[in-house]
Amino acid sequence: MAEKVSESQRPMFNAFKLKSDQYLRRVMANPEKPPAIDWAYYQARVAVPGLVESFKKQYEALKVPYPVDKVTGQVDAQEKETEIIIKEFIAQSNRRVAEAETELKKWSTVLPFGQMTMEDFAEAFPEQAWNADKPTYWPHDEASQQPPAKVEH
Repeated sequence: MAEKVSESQRPMFNAFKLKSDQYLRRVMANPEKPPAIDWAYYQARVAVPGLVESFKKQYEALKVPYPVDKVTGQVDAQEKETEIIIKEFIAQSNRRVAEAETELKKWSTVLPFGQMTMEDFAEAFPEQAWNADKPTYWPHDEASQQPPAKVEH
């Protein structure tokens, strides 16, 4: 990940990583479950009768609700849709690459334009070359190339 960070943002990234690693170390230092309370120890030490039993009952009755996960299904569905889109994009990209490679092969066989003669150009690009049998009219675009009207005398 660090190699993808630009040089100008590297100090900010390093500061963030340091804080993140410190937080992770503090979290990992704690046990997974809290240590068990020694109720007998407190029973022997606390002079008020029934206080420890009351705390014990309240402590055991306390249940902290764990939040219900409502978005994992949506994230999984979005991930599947995105994978389909990515596969389509890869397929399209591969097709474009193949087309570009065939075009590159075609252009690698053509003589450089500086070395071409009119005959070479007509051979390589027959649709664009000048044809004496089919002259074009100014402005030499498709819309202007209507055949001249035949006049009978």
